[in-house]
Amino acid sequence: MKQTIDILIERLNGLAPRLALILGSGLGGLAHQVEEAVRLPYADLPGFPRSGVTGHAGELVAGYFAGTPVIMLAGRAHYYEHGNAAAMRPVLEVLAGIGVSAVILTNAAGSLKAEMPPGSVMLIEDHINFSGTNPLIGEPTERRFVGMSEAYDEDLRGALERAAERAGVLLQKGVYMWFSGPTFETPAEIRMARILGADAVGMSTVPEVILARFLGLRVAACSVITNLAAGMAAGELSHEETKDMAPVGGEKLARILRQFLSDGVPDA
Repeated sequence: MKQTIDILIERLNGLAPRLALILGSGLGGLAHQVEEAVRLPYADLPGFPRSGVTGHAGELVAGYFAGTPVIMLAGRAHYYEHGNAAAMRPVLEVLAGIGVSAVILTNAAGSLKAEMPPGSVMLIEDHINFSGTNPLIGEPTERRFVGMSEAYDEDLRGALERAAERAGVLLQKGVYMWFSGPTFETPAEIRMARILGADAVGMSTVPEVILARFLGLRVAACSVITNLAAGMAAGELSHEETKDMAPVGGEKLARILRQFLSDGVPDA
């Protein structure tokens, strides 16, 4: 990890971002809006995972977004690719190691609410881990017992809500349920998820939230809604639909994030 931290510090050449964004499926276009960008493929950073999912570029981009120093991670590794829920741990350890203190995670998700259609953006208030696994399994120290009562930072969430209002974007709020994937959920599973209190479902984000809190990072997260969940609309779900619809909500999310950074990231 130290080798990767040293590489990154050298390449950043004095840039010291306190905020990092991890971009989900089809949302990599946000990274192209970074100014004075330094771009590093994950392959050039020892320990960084390589995503095998289209729509995930596998690139670290550092620079300025809305005048604020940021790091954007265009792509993530998923549990369903290799069975390792902790695949993003080296990435988050490196971010913490270079001084990042807050992470905003984004994902593409399916909506469980008809009033939250494709193209919507949902602020994640809490999550349900339905995967049956945890990225801290095997952690040898008692630090593994991480409290998750306030997994999603209240101040960051409030700032994102205010930014959305100022940007004129409707920001929904809700609970995200993590399924392991890679298959989409069945209609019966979606009915169950709704009964359990979920508002959106997806195949990512929760492992990074757990790891980030383990490392002492503040967390906020948003879902871009790309489809209504199984059984709620005609036709079969597909990853192509996810990639096609993500930019619609992604443009709204970009406006929220730009306003959020313009307003100033709240301190811990």
